[in-house]
Amino acid sequence: MLSVFATSNELAGATPVRLHAVLPKDLERFVSALPAHEQRWLSATGFAAKEGELHFIPGDQGRLQAAVLGLGAGRDPHALAAFSERLPPGFYALGDVPAAFAGARAAYAWAIGTYAFDRYRKKSRKDKPRLVLPEGVDGALVSRLAEAVFLTRDLINTPANDMGPAELEVAARTVAEQFAARVTVITGEALIATNYPLIHAVGRASPREPRLIDFTWGNERHPKVTLVGKGVCFDTGGLDLKNSSGMLTMKKDMGGAASVLGLAQAIMDAKLPVRLRVMIPAVENSVSGSSYRPGDVLISRKGLTVEIGNTDAEGRVVLADALAEADSESPELMLCLATLTGAARAATGMELPPFFTDDEYLAADLMRHGVVEHDPLWRLPLWRGYEPTVDSPIADVNNAPDYGLAGAITAALFLNRFITKTERWAHFDIPAWTDRPKPGRRKGGEANGIRAMYAVIAERFGK
Repeated sequence: MLSVFATSNELAGATPVRLHAVLPKDLERFVSALPAHEQRWLSATGFAAKEGELHFIPGDQGRLQAAVLGLGAGRDPHALAAFSERLPPGFYALGDVPAAFAGARAAYAWAIGTYAFDRYRKKSRKDKPRLVLPEGVDGALVSRLAEAVFLTRDLINTPANDMGPAELEVAARTVAEQFAARVTVITGEALIATNYPLIHAVGRASPREPRLIDFTWGNERHPKVTLVGKGVCFDTGGLDLKNSSGMLTMKKDMGGAASVLGLAQAIMDAKLPVRLRVMIPAVENSVSGSSYRPGDVLISRKGLTVEIGNTDAEGRVVLADALAEADSESPELMLCLATLTGAARAATGMELPPFFTDDEYLAADLMRHGVVEHDPLWRLPLWRGYEPTVDSPIADVNNAPDYGLAGAITAALFLNRFITKTERWAHFDIPAWTDRPKPGRRKGGEANGIRAMYAVIAERFGK
């Protein structure tokens, strides 16, 4: 269990500070139930339950007696992360908190509020506040999901000079070997010999060799669940070079890979009865004399020929080979995660990643658990009317068709060409990034959707 939660042994003789959270409509009721001196203090300090408003109530001998957080309109179910972000070290317990913010949701909010990426800072916050788990909350599950999110964020936040294909391989091996998973990595020229030509073509321009990271875990007799994550560790755009602002956050272009590693860690830690497979095509899309070019026609692992309409649409190219191999096993469920298109960001922004699937039941489950976990997802259609836009006049498909609309959909349709056997699959076009900080979600890498995906997998295949 995460060390941000207090154990019973640690609490011996300690009196936790009470934490209250208040909606404006409940303010009068809340204040009237407090001791008289606390009522006077909140009145004197002007507490109005505005969003993010945090007031401390002093006790005897200068000690902190309670903290009160305003919830404003109550739109953020993880608002209580503001407590662990802003409180000093010590022991705390929930007091008067609205039901929609309490329980496991409060515990998760507390956990993510303690996150900080401080790898490159000389000074970091060592002692963190500790929360007494609310009664009935599964601390192991909350910790499992928070740790998955932390791993994902850490990998994305690490700059590309320290997170290339080789370093991503180390990260994947670390996760896999912790649970005795079986790891295979195909690197460099061996990608051609083993028929992963698209992964090699995109990554060959960089001195950091491209690779396919592939690991399996679990009983072979259990249902097969496969996770495929885009591992473009930095994306210059290739010969179709991005401008400076376009490259600024491209360390996050391996966010799909980071997310599947976080999700895989949670699945293995929970010992879910599945045969898990994780596939990560890891490359750096660079510029050199060996760069793949606009107009090239490449032969994929599946045998389909791919015309390169734009070298900056490299993610779907490397995923095509990985998806073709994953599909060959006909898994019970396949999920593909990728920071794939700017069109997805234009359609749904940074906080609501879209997903694509033909499976109505899977779509309904993902949407339902996204709401329950407050890990939002939004379904966009695999609209077959746009299939002709993915065609090429000289090859089977084009990776960046000459069609200026519906870019997230056409990218998903391109990926769909490489999946012919698997009946239940979904593709998630994630931002893997927080651009507008909120409690527990600092600006930087983010693990979009993996808690909702975990809930779906646990519900479908759990013990």
